[in-house]
Amino acid sequence: MAYLPSSGVMMPPRFSIELDRTDPDVPFRASQSHVHHTWARTFHSRPELYIRPQSLQEIQKVVNLARRMRKRLVTVGCGHSPSDLTCTSAWMINLDDYKQVLKVDKDNKTMTVQAGIRMHNLNLQAKDHGLTMPNLGSIDVQSLAGAISTATHGSSYNHGLLSDRVQSLRIVLANGQAVRCSPQQSPDLFRAALVSLGALGIIVEIEFQMVEANNVEWVQTIRPMEDVLAEWENGLWTTSEFTRVWWLPYMKRAVVWRADKTKKKDRKAQYSWYGGSVGFHTYHILLWISQYVPRFLPWVEWFVFGMQYGFKDGAIVSAVGEQRTELLMNCLYSQFVNEWSIPLEKGPEALTRLTNWLHGDEQSSGIPFSTKGLYVHSPIEVRVANTVGREPRPFLDTSFPDRPALYLNATLYRPYGQDPPCRERYYQAFEHLMKEYRGRPHWAKNFQSVDHAYLSTAYGSDLDEYNRIRSEVDPEGMFLGAWHRRTILPPKSEMPLLPLEEKEILRRDRRSGGQDWIGEQARWFDGGVDVFEKADSESGESFDLMAGAEAENSVLLEGLSDELVVTEESYQTMVEGRRYATEEGFMGTNVFDKM
Repeated sequence: MAYLPSSGVMMPPRFSIELDRTDPDVPFRASQSHVHHTWARTFHSRPELYIRPQSLQEIQKVVNLARRMRKRLVTVGCGHSPSDLTCTSAWMINLDDYKQVLKVDKDNKTMTVQAGIRMHNLNLQAKDHGLTMPNLGSIDVQSLAGAISTATHGSSYNHGLLSDRVQSLRIVLANGQAVRCSPQQSPDLFRAALVSLGALGIIVEIEFQMVEANNVEWVQTIRPMEDVLAEWENGLWTTSEFTRVWWLPYMKRAVVWRADKTKKKDRKAQYSWYGGSVGFHTYHILLWISQYVPRFLPWVEWFVFGMQYGFKDGAIVSAVGEQRTELLMNCLYSQFVNEWSIPLEKGPEALTRLTNWLHGDEQSSGIPFSTKGLYVHSPIEVRVANTVGREPRPFLDTSFPDRPALYLNATLYRPYGQDPPCRERYYQAFEHLMKEYRGRPHWAKNFQSVDHAYLSTAYGSDLDEYNRIRSEVDPEGMFLGAWHRRTILPPKSEMPLLPLEEKEILRRDRRSGGQDWIGEQARWFDGGVDVFEKADSESGESFDLMAGAEAENSVLLEGLSDELVVTEESYQTMVEGRRYATEEGFMGTNVFDKM
């Protein structure tokens, strides 16, 4: 192993050789001590290198080095997705230091920004120019690139995905080139990059359509379930620009939140019970108790949401504030989220069936899973998006081209890092129901039973087109991982593992909650092309393929194949001389290190 003072990392000698081939004036800002975890701490992984570039040249240098060293690259922002989408044992690149505003066009109300900018900071800087983002999801801590890459949306009949507002993109591909795309320039690449899932390359620049900054006035009421269903097609979603519903299945009530632009001055809402420390911690403790006494949960719903929104129907809360802040909500605690889109007109039927099932009426619900002993968390979040007639559309758009989309989000909290006991059966039933309506899963959430076969029925030729373009711009799979393989890619029998594709080989429960995720890049004995073998379709010049004799062996878990059942015991036995241990680290975070 060679220590490189310029980068402060310990790497194989081959890395030093390849680094010397690059421009020494372009920094390589890498570390080896980073432990990645999702915001909810559902997954943790230990990348071989964690890289934070500050310029386009640095990003291109990272891509070129990764290609020459035969490494997968994963781009990550705040890690808000609770799935393993961003987990890797290879190289991880974070764009938090690549966040400048490059151009503001006040006449056309557009802003061109570096892709690592967080949406919160984008809106703050836009405010100085009298602009704001036209729509937001529940939070604004994500990077702009991460939000559009996973089809993030808000809740408005007048708006669709955040991707709808992208005017053009610049993306660094696997060959190190930075290319621009838009509806007029490379339109197919543009449609694929609008919801890229991180599998095309590294988005580095975004031209985004803004609107004039304004205040919104929101009004929130708690109403009986039957009243909300009666209004479903009579103005529930169209009366205001922004509408969001929280469904309380055990109480058979719903909280309806509506907002519209206004010239009124700021007016704060009245005290929020779990917005304060007493309510926040009380709710958390009650959720923790329900881990051991699940039948306690219907009472928790009644008490907590009664304290928050009122015990009587018709209770009203309202406020006025900036749109950039008032569209947000408090996500409270670590959580699993399983969200799907279905046609808006199917909402009343789907919600009624799900409510009946949760009340134990399996026959009328038509959901073939037992509810015996099953109790779930509340609320079910209900949101809407409308992209009818909008072009160009992302190939992997979670909304529908011919009708408005309803998004149903089944949230399960993880009190003090503990997984809820109802998760597996609840999500099985929920996904069964969503699939009956040919639903589309939210890419950044915790769906469980989705694969290429199902997505082909939901997306048709759009999924094929996305995969075709993806293969053209990244033929070796530098940006592919196990999540992509089990979700959007055909099975290995139809599409062998690609040379740089990373596969998952182990998940391990952590003492502090969540799981460690460990991966390894594809090998010939996994039914794919060897990482260091030159494929006939590849260009040796453009992809810098190394001869097999020059290749460094992987340091991660040699000798494992998909056919092996990996347990803690067999894992230790098969990996001679390489062990991972769980230790307490900084801030109580468990990390696993090679010993």
